[in-house]
Amino acid sequence: MSNAVITAVAAGSPAAEAGVRVGDELRTISGRPVRDVIEYRVLGDEPDVDLEIRRGEVDLVVEVRKAAGVPLGIEVDSPLFDGIRTCDNHCEFCFIYQLPPGMRRSLYVKDDDYRLSFLYGNFTTLTRFTEADLERVVVEGLSPLYVSIHATDPAVRSDLLRNRRGATSLRWLRALLDHGVEVHGQVVVCPGLNDGPVLADTLCGVLDEYPEIADLAVVPLGVSDHNPEPRMRPHTRDEALAVVRTVEAARDVFRSVLGRPVVFAADEYYLLAGLPFPAADEYGEFSMHEDGIGMARAFELEFTGARSEVIGVQPGFFASVDGAPATGYRAPRGEPAAAGSQGAGSAAVPASLGVPGSPAVPVGILTGEMGARVIEPLVATLGRSDIRVIPVVNRFFGGNIGVSGLMVGQDLAEVLSREPEGHRYLLPDVCLSRGAFLDGVRPEDLPRPVEVIPTDGRSLRAALESGPDGGDRRAEQVGP
Repeated sequence: MSNAVITAVAAGSPAAEAGVRVGDELRTISGRPVRDVIEYRVLGDEPDVDLEIRRGEVDLVVEVRKAAGVPLGIEVDSPLFDGIRTCDNHCEFCFIYQLPPGMRRSLYVKDDDYRLSFLYGNFTTLTRFTEADLERVVVEGLSPLYVSIHATDPAVRSDLLRNRRGATSLRWLRALLDHGVEVHGQVVVCPGLNDGPVLADTLCGVLDEYPEIADLAVVPLGVSDHNPEPRMRPHTRDEALAVVRTVEAARDVFRSVLGRPVVFAADEYYLLAGLPFPAADEYGEFSMHEDGIGMARAFELEFTGARSEVIGVQPGFFASVDGAPATGYRAPRGEPAAAGSQGAGSAAVPASLGVPGSPAVPVGILTGEMGARVIEPLVATLGRSDIRVIPVVNRFFGGNIGVSGLMVGQDLAEVLSREPEGHRYLLPDVCLSRGAFLDGVRPEDLPRPVEVIPTDGRSLRAALESGPDGGDRRAEQVGP
């Protein structure tokens, strides 16, 4: 087990007063080895803790005197100190298998770690889950968790995961629900494999066997040009329409039996099928926002000001690999964010979204092809001719990949090289991780300056209603 490296120490904090420094390696807290940031939080909450640290070649014990519940005031470099529990499934639709070669090594790590499910909302299949894991989840209250279901038929699920344990691992889902753990589920639909009658059977199986589940997202698989699996292909329009109809029929049954809708189809299905999105109130509190459920309606509410707060967070693709704990931990303690960590749309919002007039400089909104279909009708309501939505075709991944979070620098550079100089170009921060795109390009490397803004409707509206040098601006302009 490697040691956690301390990346930040808050001035005046108990750790700072005790002499802890940036660069120290945290070995134990009060004599107990620390496996991950979850244990670090729990043990660090105790009063008067002793930190065993390594400073260079010297091992030290630092006595930290503080009251119970007071944060230590340090941030560490990784969420897991004992390493990521990797996935031993071989799902044909796994996006890790579809990444182009030559990217940074961390992006090719497949995890099936329940701790990352709790910390970042990653989905786990539970095929590597154990009795000891269940005990820890229950005792430490690691809730909510996110579970990939895909199919409730044991043979179908085992085939989809290409792992015989897939046929039995949903027993852990039953155990989690029995112990009161909040669980959000997901079904990735692969045409010809778990759609049609299999999907209908899965939804019936969830209602019958796991009715306590908080909600269930039905999402389409992403198929890049690098997918090596012959059975994997994008949905046709008719297949997308059939999925929506199946989900909506099941939602009516769930609502009738349980009093809540439970199951939702991803926004992408409605775009593929050419159907209007469900009404905003169908999504409740948008609990599956980060899984592409209700994102379009949430963005609309934010853009129009119908909701005063930002809905959901956008930590960036592969945040659990690249992000520091502060970006994804579900119980922030007011400690300093680690160097390089990425914000999640929390910048201050102007008090009014109704500022009259328009900046003189034309504005281009950079977004993925799917995002463009959501943003264009909203921008049209402003009645301004100086704003353009610029869809960025994802040639880096290819296939049916069109989400904004997977935009990369080389595709953006190609688009911007054809755009006029002197315009403002707005870029959502969801496509950045530690200040870089997935292909390693950084915003300052692009051929035109861009303004990086949080990925939510309020931030976009605020950026459109302020000039590039506005006093209440929420964007950071970077570029050559």
